[in-house]
Amino acid sequence: MSDIPDSLPWRRSRRCDSGTCVEVAVLDDEVLVRDSKDPHGPVLRYSRAEWQAFLAGVREGEFDR
Repeated sequence: MSDIPDSLPWRRSRRCDSGTCVEVAVLDDEVLVRDSKDPHGPVLRYSRAEWQAFLAGVREGEFDR
């Protein structure tokens, strides 16, 4: 994706032990998500509001099985 700077800092969760996790970066008003195994592959883009709603759902157990 040519509009994503190469110098963009990507982060993984501290709970990522295997190295096969998602990575997250913030670019302007977006939160970008990619697969750590394929750093040059597809990137999902979320608004900050969408990302905050997702995180709230995680914290509230919305995605627990």
